[in-house]
Amino acid sequence: MFVVATLDDTVSIAPHLFNEQLSTIVAEELDRKLANTIFQELGLCICLYDIISMGDCILLPSDANFHIKVKFRYVVFRPNIDEILVGKIRSSSKDGITVTLGFFDDILIPSTKLQHPSRFIEAEQTWAWQYETDNETHDLVMDIGEEIRFRVVQEIFEDTAPKEMPNNNTSVTQTGNDDDKKVPYTIIGSISEPGLGLKSWWIETS
Repeated sequence: MFVVATLDDTVSIAPHLFNEQLSTIVAEELDRKLANTIFQELGLCICLYDIISMGDCILLPSDANFHIKVKFRYVVFRPNIDEILVGKIRSSSKDGITVTLGFFDDILIPSTKLQHPSRFIEAEQTWAWQYETDNETHDLVMDIGEEIRFRVVQEIFEDTAPKEMPNNNTSVTQTGNDDDKKVPYTIIGSISEPGLGLKSWWIETS
């Protein structure tokens, strides 16, 4: 679920911090800059793991800040395809179920990847697995807040940076509705196999 990525960046240190411990200030600045940020094809940055090396402090003309090149390792959330995760149901719609891990909310289990057969209950805005026994069908409702076990089947990265379009030899920023709705990193899950779905459905054996 978590990986450690090796990165490099230039950190700017303000004059009022010059008397502080350099490694501590660099670590704080890296976390301030990167924590909870999503990078394309990398994942969600969580926290600094360690600093590998730091270059010399450079003072640029007309700039009172010190600038220092840093090589470091950062903890990143990016689960593997086919990895099993446990989260909580955040919401439901006809499209499927959204799941949260507490620190990451953009997880979708599409309606096509629920246990089969399942039905959407309009009045309650919830999904139910229509579990069949010998002579009966029982609705096993997936309520908001319940713990759910799912398999990661796909990840989607979207470029959400503003796009500039040429217009009469000038640049304008495109901010259409489609871009506003884009999510930078989405995980697609599935519960369409035995053992997956609500934890309460299955008896766990050691």
